[in-house]
Amino acid sequence: MALLDRVATLVRANLNDLLDKAENPETMLKQVILDMENQFIQVKTQVAIALADLHLLEKKKKENADKSVEWMHKAELAVDKKDDELARAALERALGFEQLAENFEEQIADQETQVESLKAALKRLDAKLAEARSKTEMLIVQHRRARAAHRAANAQQMPNGENRTLAHVRSRIALEEAIGKAEGEILDDIDSRFHALEREQKINALLEEIKTRKGQSA
Repeated sequence: MALLDRVATLVRANLNDLLDKAENPETMLKQVILDMENQFIQVKTQVAIALADLHLLEKKKKENADKSVEWMHKAELAVDKKDDELARAALERALGFEQLAENFEEQIADQETQVESLKAALKRLDAKLAEARSKTEMLIVQHRRARAAHRAANAQQMPNGENRTLAHVRSRIALEEAIGKAEGEILDDIDSRFHALEREQKINALLEEIKTRKGQSA
């Protein structure tokens, strides 16, 4: 996720190093703090969205699990009425909703991981932002003193303007990320037939199980 990469870059940023590379330390620090504040708002928003999505997935999982149970009860009712065809249809529905519930369970696990990652990023960025705010004035003063000493020591060792040019080049950092995720599943005819066969066997087993519990003969 590009957002988390940007947060990681800000968290890893060494304020002293940034000052050393900056032509205007005060402007640099203010910009860093502004960037952190903007990223903090974005991450906080993403946490809220991720949590909302997680609750929605959990709701969908429960709905499908409940429907699976409901159709299992209908299958039992059909067995009581000795209507195997109707029982099979009900079991087909029950298995379909059961599979959907399992799919939502997998999505919930992935979503929980994302939520925790976003929360951790928010916490790290919050700490870094507090550090930057508290150290801004102190770092500016220290940098001014160190820069003056550095310029005096190197005045005769480096061509005029070289430090400025090097700092300007090194201060340009660009982060770009493109993440794409494609998921697809292709089943050929043989796989589809085996899948149908396995499903039919499962339905038959469930039907026989219900009949056994009801005391009916196969």
